[in-house]
Amino acid sequence: AAGKRKRGALPAGDGKRARREPGPAEAAAEAAPQEYSIPPPVSQGKWKNKERVLIFSSRGINFRTRHLMKDLRTLMPHSKADTKMDRKDQLFVINEVCEMKNCNKCIFFEAKKKQDLYMWLSNTPQGPSAKFLVQNVHTLAELKMTGNCLRGSRPLLSFDPIFDKEPHYALLKELFIQIFSTPQYHPKSQPFVDHVFTFTVTDERIWFRNYQIIEEDASLVEIGPRFVLNLIKIFQGSFGGPTLYENPHYQSPNTHRRLIRLSVAAKFREKQHVKEVQMMKKKGSKVLVKEDPTEVVFETPAEEKPVEIQLVKPESKPIVKDKKKLRKIQRKKQKKLFRTEA
Repeated sequence: AAGKRKRGALPAGDGKRARREPGPAEAAAEAAPQEYSIPPPVSQGKWKNKERVLIFSSRGINFRTRHLMKDLRTLMPHSKADTKMDRKDQLFVINEVCEMKNCNKCIFFEAKKKQDLYMWLSNTPQGPSAKFLVQNVHTLAELKMTGNCLRGSRPLLSFDPIFDKEPHYALLKELFIQIFSTPQYHPKSQPFVDHVFTFTVTDERIWFRNYQIIEEDASLVEIGPRFVLNLIKIFQGSFGGPTLYENPHYQSPNTHRRLIRLSVAAKFREKQHVKEVQMMKKKGSKVLVKEDPTEVVFETPAEEKPVEIQLVKPESKPIVKDKKKLRKIQRKKQKKLFRTEA
């Protein structure tokens, strides 16, 4: 007969096995570090730097600007797109658009007169922001750009040494680093580094280039796009606010075109003035030189010959006929006679 069981007590055969205490050899093996440890894949890393860049433009841009904007979106996997903004809207509206898109950086292309292109780089919504005039734009689709890189790969950023010497360039360097560098462990990025963004300062302008790193000999091949940034102003706020720096070497496109027109007009006026002077010289009367009284000193008077008047008609010269002509005439007459007889 089975005896009564106490509450909470288990039968002898039904309970779980008690854990055996590890021996001294097993404890030493667990305490020792493993020689071969396999690291986790890069995609499993934690995405800490949540930088998102909004890239869009205003209405009225041309095809080259549109291709440049698409190229920057493909090279920057942490970027977002939006519809074109109306020209009548104020620029501070972009801060609200960035907030709706959950972006803290912005690249805005502003077109004016369908020929001038301006680029805004801004840290929204606190600032600072910088305005540039974009010149000499070349896109990825051009045949000169023979390089190629992996889509979504992280770039290296190379800066000119002058970026560390002057304060306004140091501020722009930090802005470029935060905007163009792809955050580590970004979901759309690839764990490879195969191209370089270079920022070089020459002729008071910033030259942007993108190069591919070739594995064989570590040489560089240009990928594109390429463009030149002419700095206009740096503002304390986002798309406005107090001016921190203004470029004294900047010349607006309208002023440049006006100077070209004035130079062409000045050349034309100069040519017209030269023509008028030449016409005046031709029409002007010639200056008569006064007679020199000493010119007659070395003149010797010639002998005066008596005037002879011929009263008799001079004899006519005998006419000498050309014998050769006579012979030719006779031959022609003979030929005519022969033809008529025949």
